[in-house]
Amino acid sequence: MPKLEAYDKSLPYSYALGIYPCHALLDARPDAARRLLIDESAAQGEGIERLCARCGALGIRYEAAARVLRRESRKHNCYAALVFDKFQDVLSADAPHVVLHELSDAGNLGTILRTCLGFGVKDVALIHPAADHFEPHVIRASMGAAFAMRVAAFETFEDYLGAYPGHALYPFMLDSATPLHEAAPNASTPYALVFGNEGRGLPPDFAQLGQSVVIPHCGAIDSLNVAVAVGIGVYAFANCGFNRGNCHTSETRAREEI
Repeated sequence: MPKLEAYDKSLPYSYALGIYPCHALLDARPDAARRLLIDESAAQGEGIERLCARCGALGIRYEAAARVLRRESRKHNCYAALVFDKFQDVLSADAPHVVLHELSDAGNLGTILRTCLGFGVKDVALIHPAADHFEPHVIRASMGAAFAMRVAAFETFEDYLGAYPGHALYPFMLDSATPLHEAAPNASTPYALVFGNEGRGLPPDFAQLGQSVVIPHCGAIDSLNVAVAVGIGVYAFANCGFNRGNCHTSETRAREEI
């Protein structure tokens, strides 16, 4: 088998580090999995045995590769990884999108992918320059949620707009923006929630695109971490009654209807 190289964005493959992300890969994209790497010191563990059994049933060979696991994870407690081929996705034209403009941090990206999947938003656009969504630490930070998502990268925001002109835009900004609880999405139009770089946020001219939105807070901080902001925004758009600014769980609605 060819020697496995240290991860680089130019490689045609990447690594799903950890037992849980490996299972997530096999659940969502088994055809992309190529080789299972295990640490022999943990080869008798129940988790490793189950993973080996799943890979064996799919015809995926496994091999001892503790040194590669330590190199890619930069830790000594990563006992398994799947090597997988990179893949291309196309975003759904009818589903809500999260658009990340020049997001740079791998941990933030992984957390955002996991959060979006948890709230039912499966389409994420990355505007370059951006963190590499195939980087192993992004995959691990997402706990494998990245494999159940559709992620597409665009060279510019204009490229994204050209590909998906039908989405109503909601740029999340700090200045001259509508408070989140007053935002009013049109139920008949797919929407795109747009978030900026960790340090710079969105450029000022994004305030002229669609309906800009701000997440109010008590003022003890200057801004929210972008992964936290995405979580709040996605949850609100997915679950809140915006006209009154109130969030209702299904349990609450059921009580109101009695």
